[in-house]
Amino acid sequence: MKYNHYHKRNAIRNYFPLPNEVFCLGLTYGELAVYSYLMYCENRKTFKCYPSYKTIGNAIGMCKNTVRKYVKSLEDKQLISTQPTY
Repeated sequence: MKYNHYHKRNAIRNYFPLPNEVFCLGLTYGELAVYSYLMYCENRKTFKCYPSYKTIGNAIGMCKNTVRKYVKSLEDKQLISTQPTY
């Protein structure tokens, strides 16, 4: 029996969109990692997501405070907007 390492691709289910232009914005590796994770989490209909700093940090291997710094930087560059949750 032959083992197939790669599954059949399903563009909607197994991938998330990341604009090509994001690589021309001069983002640091941390900003790019956080932005990519947020794009992965977003709802494709509402374009919103609500992961915590801790969740983002666990997913990309950064501490909460570092994630907070990169989120603030992405906000300053107007790539994302945030809302406080209670």
